[in-house]
Amino acid sequence: MMKEIESELQRSLQGKHPYRNAATRDVVGGVTPTSVSVGASGRVLYPELSYAIVGALIEVHRWLGPGQLESTYQNALEKELGLRAIPFRAQVPIAARFKDWEVGEFFADVIVDEAIVLELKAVSHVLPVHRAQLISYLHATRCRLGMLVNFHVPVIVHGIKRIAL
Repeated sequence: MMKEIESELQRSLQGKHPYRNAATRDVVGGVTPTSVSVGASGRVLYPELSYAIVGALIEVHRWLGPGQLESTYQNALEKELGLRAIPFRAQVPIAARFKDWEVGEFFADVIVDEAIVLELKAVSHVLPVHRAQLISYLHATRCRLGMLVNFHVPVIVHGIKRIAL
């Protein structure tokens, strides 16, 4: 598995990432979030796109390290995703609904290729409320996969939590 990840990261860094894989876009039964982020077929959801995102996160963290503001990481990640030609939208407004009424608005940090929601943090500890926030974003956007990313860690891969619905 590690060799596969390394290979995908290298392809991502070289700009050769066919990250879309239609075979992994199957529907998962139920809406219970899992930490494994595996679809009904037993495959990891959006593996190529996920690897491309992780490659971008590694590059941002490699340059900036821990200790910056969340907005700094967000700006750098937007630049890196753009350099890699990975489609994304930043600070995406999402309607908060109560029954049939729109009662407010919240913002997803990044939605990558209309498939994966990224919730960026720069905190000493990720709290259960951060996970709940991402799950709310997944339900509201109807995306099936989210990544909770905490940049305040020595090695960024230890700060990434995948959450699937």
